[in-house]
Parts: sequence; structure tokens; C-alpha cells
Amino acid sequence: MSKNILLMCCDSCAPKLSEGIKKDLEAQGKRVSIFAPLAGCKEDACGDSFCRCEAVKLIANGKKDDLLSILVDRVEAAGKDADVVIITPIADDSALRDAYGLNIALAKNVNACVIPAVCAKDKTDEEVAAAADLAVKMFAQDGLAISVIASGCNENAAKCVEANGLSVVNPHAAKLSADKIVASSNILTPTKFMRSLRAKCRANKKTIVLPEGALDRILKAAAELRAMDLVNIILLGNEDEVRAKAAEIGVTLDASIRIVDPAKSPDIEDYANTLYELRKAKGMELDKARKLMTDKTFFGTMMVYKGVADGLVSGATTSTADTIRPALQFIKTKPGIKTVSGVFLMSLADRVYIYGDCAVIPNATTDQLRDVAIASAATAKAFGIDPKIAMLSYSTGTSGSGPDVDAVREATEKVREAAPDLAVEGPIQYDAAVVPSVAKTKLPESPVAGKANVFVFPTLNAGNIGYKAVQRSANAIAIGPLLQGLNKPVNDLSRGATVADIVNTVIVTAIQAQG
Repeated sequence: MSKNILLMCCDSCAPKLSEGIKKDLEAQGKRVSIFAPLAGCKEDACGDSFCRCEAVKLIANGKKDDLLSILVDRVEAAGKDADVVIITPIADDSALRDAYGLNIALAKNVNACVIPAVCAKDKTDEEVAAAADLAVKMFAQDGLAISVIASGCNENAAKCVEANGLSVVNPHAAKLSADKIVASSNILTPTKFMRSLRAKCRANKKTIVLPEGALDRILKAAAELRAMDLVNIILLGNEDEVRAKAAEIGVTLDASIRIVDPAKSPDIEDYANTLYELRKAKGMELDKARKLMTDKTFFGTMMVYKGVADGLVSGATTSTADTIRPALQFIKTKPGIKTVSGVFLMSLADRVYIYGDCAVIPNATTDQLRDVAIASAATAKAFGIDPKIAMLSYSTGTSGSGPDVDAVREATEKVREAAPDLAVEGPIQYDAAVVPSVAKTKLPESPVAGKANVFVFPTLNAGNIGYKAVQRSANAIAIGPLLQGLNKPVNDLSRGATVADIVNTVIVTAIQAQG
């Protein structure tokens, strides 16, 4: 994988500076590619550049994330046969506003090291040094790695810059060492996160069954998932009705998408017998089992139980209770886990958090809170997140007391006893869990305080309010709820789920199925 550099300089400096750095790195034996993200128009587009006019249209239509994905793909293409990709800056104009923001977003999504150029013309040496220092602080505030300051300054100005702990690259005599290119890899943007999930899906493709097969949102999501080649899809429903609905809304169903009508399936008798054997001790009768198997959710859940499908996603028109009930009856919970809970993956501007329980348990007992914490940690690991668990309360450490605080404290101890390898802190307030300066004051010795990424709320009331407040106020992408604790993944959609919500839920269900 190539290292990426983003130059931040004026248009006039970019060609000379990029060529100077390229020459220097090539002298160190590096293969270097220069990538200009946007070209003036389709006719001017060269190499991997994208048409600037098309980029403006995407942004105007609220599709900045689509543009970022395109540019990230092209950076990766430029780096296919290179050790280093030098990205020249996207310039601002009246049509493309906030080019700075687009440059920063691109840098974050390709782990680029930023090299800001400080022009020395008409500036004193001290002014050059001050401008360099300001540039470093500005990019560091965005969480980006800054390797050097690129500048055309004279020797005295360079010494002032270096006195502040910064290096200087002169475009006429570049001296950039490849080992100074440090990736900003700790930033996890929504675009980067979703791209990583899609890549994981493609690497180990799973089959997901969608019981609400004739619903327009489900059909659109299924078509999108297959177009991206992320999962295999089974739609449940009358085949004629499903295909008629697809034609009505202009959706072309991939030939690989299976459509199964439970009422006509040759498997219905086998599925009914299996349900009868699993539940006869609970009073299940064979005739009732046959009737239940005509229900799409029961049939789809049995497909998961039998291994015909790897996971199920439902709930766009089905209640949460009806979605979960079959799974609780015969898929059941994992060994050692008695609690099914629901978490959301909260994709923020530069990180991903896990919030639970936000969907299932109204007033969790201490044992249930323990289970939620342990299951949430497992979910975090499944998505490449090293879990640091905050057991949330209105009090931190020993500063408060009372039944609610004591319950969280007891639950925290139960997590430590059951899973001593997990990093967990509680009771802890939200600010102490995420803000390092607050954590330093309230819990200076905690390995979790100020660094938490898995949050266990004390009640469903708090969890549901919390995730929606962050989703709407911080413009976070909330993926879920993901049901955890089951032997095989079954996930519930909200009745208002959009096509994008359904696509995301299917993706994370497939990853859950990968184990």
C-alpha cells in the first residue's frame, strides 16, 4: 500500500513543489505518482483525475460522500504501482466552495500526510515561522499528520521554521525523507468506515434473507447490494408479486437474487418438522408449526437456523417483537449469554462508537448490563474496533452514590469478573469517558477514561435518547439496531428505514455472520 501526501499550497506552487518532492523521493529509490484530484472538464481530464464540473454537480446534489469515494478510488489506483502518491490540492473557485474542506476530507479518507506550503514572499523570517506554526496547528486540529512545512523561504527563514520543531522543503532543493511521511491512520471517517465494511463483505460473501421481499425499499436495497457485489440475497414472497413490484418501481433484479415463496417451498414440511422437534417440549404441535412456517419471518429465521442463509434482516413493516420472536425461540443466545440486546454503530466525523442497549431491554439488571457490555465488546472486535467500555452513569468513580450508581458499579465488577481481558470503567459520566482533559481530572489512572469507544447506557430510555441526540446533533450515521447475543445474526429495521439504512444493516449483518 502506498503512502499518500497531500500538498496544501497555491496553484502556482503546486507543479514545482510536487515535482521537487517527487525528484527527491525518487532519488531515495521510491516510486512516486502525482495525482491531481480534479481536472477542469471532461476534455481536460487526464490520468486518474475526475471532472471538476461533475464534482460540482455531485456536491450541489448533496452527494459529497459519493465524490469522496470516487476520489479515494482514484488515489488508490494512482498508488497501485507507486510507493508514494503526491496529491496536489483542489483549488477553490466560485462553483466549488469549501475546497479546503474537500481537501481535508480527502486527506482523512486516504490517511494522507499533509505538507502545507508557506510562501515566504514579502514576509520577514519571523512571519514565515509564525505562518508555518499556524498551519501546523490548523491541520493538527483536524487530526491530520503533518510531516514537514514546504516553503520557498531563504536559509534564515528556514532556520526560524526549524527552531519551532518543523522541517522545511524547498521546491528548488527538496530534502524530504520518506520516513517523515506519517499516515493519519487513526482517523476513521464515515466514508472510510463504510468502505472497510464493504471490502470485508466482498472478501467473505454471505447470504442474507429479507422476508419483506415485495417492499419497494427492500427491492431497491437488494439491487444496490448486488450491484456492489457485497452479499448474496434471498427475497421472500410471491415471485410474481415481487417481480411485478420491482418492474413498477424500475428495479432490475440481479439474476443471482433468489426469490422464495414460503407457502410453495418444498422445504416447508422439513422446516415445520424441525420447528416442532425444537419446540414440542414447550407445547408446539405439528399443525401449528406448519402454519407458522407460512409466516415469512419464521420461514426466513429457519433458513438461518438451517444454514441456507447466514443472517436475516427484517422490520421495515414488521414489529420488533415479531422480528425477534422466532430467533429467541430456536436460534437462541450464545453460550454464556442470556441477554439479547441492541446496539448502534455511531459513525462520527473521525471515529466510530458503539452504543448499547438502545433497542431491547427497558430496565436492565446488573447481570443484563454485564451481558450487554461483553456482547458489545465482541461486536466492536467484529468491526475492527479495540473495545474500551464505559459503563455510563450520572456519576464518575466514587463521587456519587445511590441505587442507580451502585447498580452500574456492580455491573462493572461483574464484567471484570466474567471477562478480565476487557478494558472497562464504571460508573463514569459521558464527558469523562470521551474527553481526555476531563478524564485526567476525574479518573487520571483509568485506561478507559477519555478513550472510550463502547458505551453501555444504564437504561433503554437513556440509550435510545442518547443515540438519537448524537445522530441528529452531530450528524452521525447511526447503523442499527444490531441485535447481539444470538447464535446467528437476526437484525431489526426501524419502520422508517431508508434504502441506505437497509443497505448498511445488511452489510453489518453479513459481517456479524463472518464471526
